[in-house]
Amino acid sequence: MGEQGLLQCLQHSLLVGDGAIATFLYQQGVSIGHCTEELVLSNPFLIGEVHEAYYRAGARVIETHTFGANRERLSRYGLESKVTRLNREAVHIAKESIGSDAYVLGVIGSICAGKVPVYDEEEYRAMYEEQAVALLHGGVDGILLETFLDLKELQLAVEVIRPLTTLPVFAQLSMMEIGRTRDAFTISEAFEKLASLGVNGVEINCRFGPVEVLRTLEKTIVPEQMILTAFPNAGRLGMSNGELHYKSAPDYFEETAGLLIDQGVRLLGGCCGTTPEHIARIAKVLKGKCPVQRKNPPQDGYKLSSHETIVLQRRTKPTVVQKVRNKQRTIICEFDPPKDLDIMRFLQGAKKLKQAGVDAVTMADNSLATARMSNLALGAILKKYDIEPLVHVACRDRNLLGQQSHLMGLHALGIDQILVITGDPTRMGDLPGAHSIYDVTSVEMIRMVKQLNEGISFSGRKLKQKAQFVVGAAFNPHVRKLDAAVKRLEKKIEAGADFVMTQPVYDPDGVIRVHEATKSLGIPVFIGVMPLTGYRNALFLHNEVPGIKIPEDVLKRMEKTTDRQSGKSEGVQVAKELLEVAMEKFDGIYLITPFSNWQMTEELTHFIRWRDKEMHARLQSHTHA
Repeated sequence: MGEQGLLQCLQHSLLVGDGAIATFLYQQGVSIGHCTEELVLSNPFLIGEVHEAYYRAGARVIETHTFGANRERLSRYGLESKVTRLNREAVHIAKESIGSDAYVLGVIGSICAGKVPVYDEEEYRAMYEEQAVALLHGGVDGILLETFLDLKELQLAVEVIRPLTTLPVFAQLSMMEIGRTRDAFTISEAFEKLASLGVNGVEINCRFGPVEVLRTLEKTIVPEQMILTAFPNAGRLGMSNGELHYKSAPDYFEETAGLLIDQGVRLLGGCCGTTPEHIARIAKVLKGKCPVQRKNPPQDGYKLSSHETIVLQRRTKPTVVQKVRNKQRTIICEFDPPKDLDIMRFLQGAKKLKQAGVDAVTMADNSLATARMSNLALGAILKKYDIEPLVHVACRDRNLLGQQSHLMGLHALGIDQILVITGDPTRMGDLPGAHSIYDVTSVEMIRMVKQLNEGISFSGRKLKQKAQFVVGAAFNPHVRKLDAAVKRLEKKIEAGADFVMTQPVYDPDGVIRVHEATKSLGIPVFIGVMPLTGYRNALFLHNEVPGIKIPEDVLKRMEKTTDRQSGKSEGVQVAKELLEVAMEKFDGIYLITPFSNWQMTEELTHFIRWRDKEMHARLQSHTHA
């Protein structure tokens, strides 16, 4: 079929699309987890049977089996060298399996798919172009961009593919929440943007069944002259009698098909869970019917801004970021939660640190993968004593559902200063049988926390309030290639990081190197300083912790200590000398308490405050002189 044939047909006729291919293949015994796109090469007859079954059911728009036939996905199976061949063969199989009265759309799926959208745009552009060129060379009647959760990624794909062809391009969005993309655009906003990029048709597919697609269309503005299509799932995936399946039966699709056509849908098919029987019921309803002219809902009240939310003003004191930007010496002190149920010593230490002049007490999130008391709970307790908490949020222990719930709890408690970290693997901790989650990286988590600050949930749902998180990023300067570490830090800043906390540095030259490497980042950097507790502690750090180097003269000084107390005293003295250099380069200081010895960081805090007063008095004296 030709380009004009498809678009002209959709102007005056209704067309039936096909349904799920993977569902059909699983029913034929293909194992879940198999790269079904590979069957185009290893079992083309089976793929042809799928297309033929949907054609016999009444489908006149057939999709190539190439949803995941991109280099990124195929590389997981060692098939990255077969992208071009696989896409071309998929077109050939589809065309050979149907009659001349049907159209073949070349399918390109989201590369990001269900992952959090942090990606290399140039790499994605190359993958979209590679797949699109192969499909176009194979002779498709148009391109279908399918199951995109994020408008940003879909825009990227359209920008690459639209200049490659005059054939029709259809763009399908999937929703995490009704009426909104995962990256928080209303479907109306998304359709408007896609129309401006030159797509011929906009669509809603996957995740939701017919009624939820219908509810979205009832509130959506569709640009004029835009072909509207829909490919709903067979309801939501659920568990019944120990098996996963989709609830919606074919007769339900027959009942709802007319309602979708009344919304102006001109191409109607199915997505996950649908079968040739579902499509046959749609074909039965559409037979003999003409398209319905789309009537958009009233614009008043439908199109709220993606970022229009209620802001709750909570904080009355300046954040650690604001203090540094105001050129105030700002001290963050790490004091880990206890490993047992007794919090009295922790509270005693936190109060003493506050009295000494610490601006915020930061608490790790099960540091070294060792179970400790919840820093959320302790943060709430600290606030009762007017002690500012700054909690770590590790990517390791919670899936995305748990992470959002945790952050919402922090917001409810008024704990708005956090440090996002990856987290040490559980196998190195005291519960090695526990699983490390790592749904997202620290870069991705920073981006998602900042999304909460826009009043948008992880899923794209609009929230009734905006969070006000001030987000820190961790930086480890103890690497062979400092430039590479800084580039990763820049990605965290691009994702939305407001400040940086470094791993402890143990030599003056290291302090200077960190300053030179980070001085142009544009956000406050808190230089890490952790006092040594003795000679063995110094030996361990110097010889067993990658990247950390204790100066030779410091090792000799620590070796001369005779007992635990003298070791701590010397460690504090060494730290004070290091702080002399650090305070010249950084307004933000990050003191790390070793082994819960809060007295050591208390002394260092007093030292910093005393030195600041001394330097201020000297400056004043010099000015008056």
